[in-house]
Amino acid sequence: MPTELPSLRHHRPFQAFWLSRTLTAAAFQILAVATAWQMYSLTGSALDLGLVGLLEFAPRILFLLQIGQVADRYDRRLIAATTKAAQALAALLLCVLTLHGGLSRELLFGLAFWLGTARAFEMPAMQALLPNVVPQALLPAAIAASASAMQAATIVAPAAGGLLFAADPAATYALSGLCMALGCALMFVIKKPPRSERQSVKGWENLLAGLHYIRARRDLLGAISLDLFAVLLGGATALLPVFASDILHTGPWGLGLLRSAPAVGAIGMSIVLAYYPLRRRVGQLMFAAVILFGLATIVFGLSSSLWLSLLALVVLGAADMISMVVRGALVQLETPDDMRGRVSAINGLFIGASNQLGEFESGLTAHWFGPQAAVVLGGLGTLLVAVLWIRWFPGLYQRQTLSSQPESQGKT
Repeated sequence: MPTELPSLRHHRPFQAFWLSRTLTAAAFQILAVATAWQMYSLTGSALDLGLVGLLEFAPRILFLLQIGQVADRYDRRLIAATTKAAQALAALLLCVLTLHGGLSRELLFGLAFWLGTARAFEMPAMQALLPNVVPQALLPAAIAASASAMQAATIVAPAAGGLLFAADPAATYALSGLCMALGCALMFVIKKPPRSERQSVKGWENLLAGLHYIRARRDLLGAISLDLFAVLLGGATALLPVFASDILHTGPWGLGLLRSAPAVGAIGMSIVLAYYPLRRRVGQLMFAAVILFGLATIVFGLSSSLWLSLLALVVLGAADMISMVVRGALVQLETPDDMRGRVSAINGLFIGASNQLGEFESGLTAHWFGPQAAVVLGGLGTLLVAVLWIRWFPGLYQRQTLSSQPESQGKT
C-alpha cells in the first residue's frame, strides 16, 4: 500500500475536509433526485428538466469574474461554509413549501438558480483550499480521495433519497438541509491559512488572469476543454427521470438507483487511483477513459433493461473518474497558490458547462429527437471530440506524468 493513504487517514484537517464534502455532496444528490422527480411530475417536460440545468449553470457565467477573485482574496474556509449554509437554507425552504403544498414550476426554477449561485462560489473555494490542507506530496492521493467523497455520497444518497421521497418528500428536503449544515460546521475544523497567502487582486487583467494562465498552457487548456465538450455532449443525467419513468418503467426508487450507478463505478475507480496513483502515460489513459465514457453512454441510450442501463452507468462513472483525477491534478499541480482561486473558477465554469449546460443540451435534444436518440447522439459526439482533441492537443495525449514542476514543500 502506498504511504499516502495512511498519512491521509491520520490527517485531521483532511478528514474534516473529506467528511464535509461527502455530506454536502450527499445533500445535493438528494436534492437533485427530489427536485427532478417533482419537476417532471409537475410538467412532464424533458425541456423543463434541461432548463433546471441551465439555471444552475447561469450563475457561473454571471459571476465568473467575482468567483475566482473571492476565492483568492478571502478565507476559503469561510466562503465554503457560507455557500453550504445557503444551500441548507434552500433545502429548508423546499421542505416548508412541500409541507404547505406551495411548490411550483417557477419556484423550482428560482431555487435552481439559488443553488447554482451557491455552488458556483463553493467549487473553486473548495478546490483551492485542498492544497492548503495537505502537503504537495499527498496532493494527488488527496485529490482522488476527495473526489471519492462525492462519489461515495452519490452511491447511497440518490437511492436513499428516492426511497425517502416516495415515503415523505418533506423529510427528504429536511435530511438534505441537515447534511448541508453539518458540512458547513466541519469547515471550521480546518485551520485558517496565513494571511500572507492571500494576495490582493485588482484590475481587469488580474480578474482575467485565470483565463490567460490556462490559455498559455496547452495541456491545461486541452484537459479542461476535453472534459467540457465530452461531458457536454455525452451527459444524460437530466434525462434520468424520463428514462426511469417512460423507458425503464420504474419509480423514484429506480431513479435513485440510476443516479447512484455512475458513482458506484467512480468510487471503485477512485479507490484504485488512491492506492495506485497515475504515474505514467497519463495523457493516453485520460483519452482512453473519455472514449470508454462515450461508448458507455451509447449503450445506456440504446438499453431498455434496467440492469443493463445500470451497468452502462457504472462503466461511465469509472471512466469519468480517471478523466476527473487527471484534470484535477493538472489544475492543482500546475498552478501557484495565489492563482488557484481564479484558475479553479475557470475550471469550475467548464465543469458546470459540461454538467448543467449539458443537462440543458440533453433536455433540448430529447425534446427534438426523443430521449434515446439524444443520448446516443451525445455518445457519438463524445467519441468525435476525443479523436479531434488527440489531433489538436498532441502534447496532452503524449504527456507522461501529472506534474512538470519539481516538488516543493506543501502547507500542513
